[in-house]
Amino acid sequence: MSDYDFKAIEKKWQEFWEQKELYKTDMSDTARKLYCLVMFLYPSGDRLHIGHWWNYGPTDTWARFKRMQGFNVFEPMGYDAFGLPAENYAIKKGVHPAVSTAENIKNIRQQLMAMGAMYDWTREINTSSPEYYKWTQWFFLLLYKNGLAYRKKAPVNWCPSCKTVLANEQVVDGACERCDSEVSQKDLEQWFFKITDYAEQLLEGLDRIDWPEKTKIMQRNWIGRSEGASVRFPLDGRKDAVEVFTTRPDTLWGVTYMVLAPEHPLVTELTVPDQRSAVDEYIAETRKLTEIDRTSTEKEKTGVFTGSTCINPVNGEKVPVWIADYVLASYGTGAVMAVPGHDERDFDFAKKYALPVREVISPDGRPGPELKSAYVEPGIMINSGPFSGEPSGPGIAKVIGFLESNGWGGRRINYKLRDWLISRQRYWGAPIPVITCEDCGIVPVPEPELPVELPDKVEFTGAGESPLLTNPEWVNAPCPSCGKPGRREVDTMDTFVCSSWYFLRFPNPDLGSAAFDPDTANQWLPVDQYVGGAEHAVMHLLYARFFTKVLKDLGYIGFDEPFTCLVHQGVITNNGAKMSKSRGNVINPDDYIEKYGSDIFRMYLMFMGAYTEGGDWSDEGIHGLNRFVLRVWRLAHQILEQSSGTAGEKQEGDTKKFGELERVCHYSVKMVTQDLQRFQFNTSISRIMELVNATYLYIQDVPAGLQNQTGLRNVLKTLILLLAPFAPHLGEELWEKSGEPGSIFNAVWPGWDEEKLKTENVTLAIQVNGKVRSQIEVPADAPEEAVKQSALADEKLQKWIENKDIVKIVVVKNKLVSVVVRG
Repeated sequence: MSDYDFKAIEKKWQEFWEQKELYKTDMSDTARKLYCLVMFLYPSGDRLHIGHWWNYGPTDTWARFKRMQGFNVFEPMGYDAFGLPAENYAIKKGVHPAVSTAENIKNIRQQLMAMGAMYDWTREINTSSPEYYKWTQWFFLLLYKNGLAYRKKAPVNWCPSCKTVLANEQVVDGACERCDSEVSQKDLEQWFFKITDYAEQLLEGLDRIDWPEKTKIMQRNWIGRSEGASVRFPLDGRKDAVEVFTTRPDTLWGVTYMVLAPEHPLVTELTVPDQRSAVDEYIAETRKLTEIDRTSTEKEKTGVFTGSTCINPVNGEKVPVWIADYVLASYGTGAVMAVPGHDERDFDFAKKYALPVREVISPDGRPGPELKSAYVEPGIMINSGPFSGEPSGPGIAKVIGFLESNGWGGRRINYKLRDWLISRQRYWGAPIPVITCEDCGIVPVPEPELPVELPDKVEFTGAGESPLLTNPEWVNAPCPSCGKPGRREVDTMDTFVCSSWYFLRFPNPDLGSAAFDPDTANQWLPVDQYVGGAEHAVMHLLYARFFTKVLKDLGYIGFDEPFTCLVHQGVITNNGAKMSKSRGNVINPDDYIEKYGSDIFRMYLMFMGAYTEGGDWSDEGIHGLNRFVLRVWRLAHQILEQSSGTAGEKQEGDTKKFGELERVCHYSVKMVTQDLQRFQFNTSISRIMELVNATYLYIQDVPAGLQNQTGLRNVLKTLILLLAPFAPHLGEELWEKSGEPGSIFNAVWPGWDEEKLKTENVTLAIQVNGKVRSQIEVPADAPEEAVKQSALADEKLQKWIENKDIVKIVVVKNKLVSVVVRG
């Protein structure tokens, strides 16, 4: 028997796959198509880390399994190559982002090939190539022409360390998600995508996709749909009004003050001279806070009176207008009607500034003593004009009707979702294809002139403005409309724009005439199985859905959801601790692949824990997995060698013992098939181990001359087929050594026979008062009464039940008999 030389074996089969173009997908064969996609990687470093392996290796195992089931699997790979790390590296080391990114991709591609994944390398994409971002720019123009892209001056999240704007999703607990620096607010002209126009569609579609419920809940909460009413409060002494949105119009008679966001456009006009200094100072302090700080429930509420009042339309009362930082101009109308009697935040604010608190909802319909806290539960409307005595639930609809009939407001649906800010003050991203002209304004770059390529010559200073400004020859460009001097947009797009459509590009990555081919897209998409991190729940996954719905509405594709099924991988720890460079506990895959090979490395990753939950790395664990693979290697050679002279003879041997091995084999096929389908890799490997153990037990218990050699070879064939998706190189090698033709990944996945799973007898444990005292063997289909009698007749059981009263006997079918005695 030859040694298990994993280096030679892996090299041999990787070359075989490449030469045969085994994984080049026939895109014309769509009868049983399966598009399996893992979130493409961000080449910020030059090597794959263990998280990449955890994401890609198991998903490739699932894809190989589906191929063996007869699906035409399309599994591509690419690089989300734009982004800030490459630009920061350029600032620090003086290496151009294009150079460092290309070098990283080269190294990572080699590692991915060494992984043994069945990626179709003929369809590789790189978002930083002009051939790709030409179409990212096309998407921008498509949205712009359809009223879904616009520019406005707005307060944005600014990271002083990264020196760039951050989307709301990129701010975590008031800090930059990349560098943990404190985020502040800054006013800039920014480009936005109008994702809010698709809020309802984005909500509705969640009910039609097979995604983790937690992820769908996160998107629902992020979109934040609320039903209520809009109400106009006329400004005292003016012709205009303040509009608010409320989910509790039944509390309108309890409004005692109005609160505007400090950035609200009416604040300057409403502030009286005596309050100007206090208001300006408060606004300046607010600018130092992030939205997270301002909306924190733990932060003490502060505010300033503007000196003006507005009129409550339902009762004609004058209501003082305040400003407070907990109200955001970007959410709703930027104004909140305050009902301190029935809102905890409003109550605290009113108590702090001695503002009136009025009870308008009562538990029993009767006014109570002075409120000590806000009453926020449903109740009976009181002090509410014509609606006093009305239950608050039905009262909401009736008050909305009252507002509509008087022209003061009406029914409205509001969303927490904000428009997607895509501007970034950086170089390494897709340029925004517009030119600003003094005469013509904002002018899109004509589509035939795309791509607007990034200039090579720029200076990476780390300053707040875009490095593109350091190349005036690029910045200054003629207006496409009138030909006069114009200025290019110097912001680039958020990298999430690039990844919002990449799944459409993979089927036709070299297509020069369009971003994607509609016919191919409609045949192969949506993606059947998508795999990636849960951290993208309200970013990439939401944006990709938005892009897809826009394309569907504009008639480019016939589907409106990009990913039919979604799986999130869990997090890997090292001896119970999160991996980090500072802890010095980061696992370097290359070290283990050098020692054990990629098959064993990827297989151990899948064995150490549930894929969706994560696992804990241990060196002892991978040693054990290595021993198992060597055991399989020896077992295969032993069966092949001892059966080589009797391949044509059907030796029945010990029928009963082989029947048990055959039962284990069919059971293993069933369970591995079911578990693999559900991404339950660790339990699948456990089933394979059970089959290996059962096979060894049969060989040890039955003399070689009596063994069913034909049956053993069939068991071995099944074992190799089950093992192949987990250890593809090993699977190919053992398949070849077994004399089977071609690649194992062109072979058919084994099936199972339910009849073979049945057992004639089963062994049952017998408990007496909860403790196991004996065991019996009975027919699997024995009636319950017969099982009870067999248990009571068991010789070993007698000393535990004699001279005692039997209270009851419980039979758990085919598992145990529980006897309860007394005395």
